[in-house]
Amino acid sequence: MLTFVVGGAGSGKSAYAEQLLAACPGPRYYLATMQVWDEECRRRVERHRALRAGQGFRTLECPRNLGGLLLPERGAVLLEDLTNLVANERYDPDGAGKNTLQAVCRGLEQLYCQCTDLIVVGNELFCGGTDYAGDTVEYLKLLAALHRRLAARADNVCEVVAGCPVYYKGKEPVYGPV
Repeated sequence: MLTFVVGGAGSGKSAYAEQLLAACPGPRYYLATMQVWDEECRRRVERHRALRAGQGFRTLECPRNLGGLLLPERGAVLLEDLTNLVANERYDPDGAGKNTLQAVCRGLEQLYCQCTDLIVVGNELFCGGTDYAGDTVEYLKLLAALHRRLAARADNVCEVVAGCPVYYKGKEPVYGPV
């Protein structure tokens, strides 16, 4: 089952996605996409690892090249998050560059084939205004296209607003005893 969870900053989307993953039968993988560029990024990664401690997730780091990832065994995966993955592919010299949309779509399909369940987290787009510098508009359009493709492919699509999941497609997955 493929579930796409989207929401704004601080909406509770990540916590909700982690709840979904925790309810899945194991093994459970937390696929972290944040690339550590500086000390602030390192602190954020450490804080997130501490928050996940004891939840039974196996963390895998994958800031780029999702299509090259092989899971140790079939299981449930939470990809956190799509926005970081796309930025890394688009802007890192070793990333997919202009081919980011195709690379990420292909990578998601390859990952999904290895999963019992795939939960993908994305950020709400175009809510912060309209005056963007540099390549930001192109980056947002790329993310929007990816969101549309992912939503069309997903079994479930929900937006988390103030901690409340609102399903636009499908319904909240229900898993048996873990």
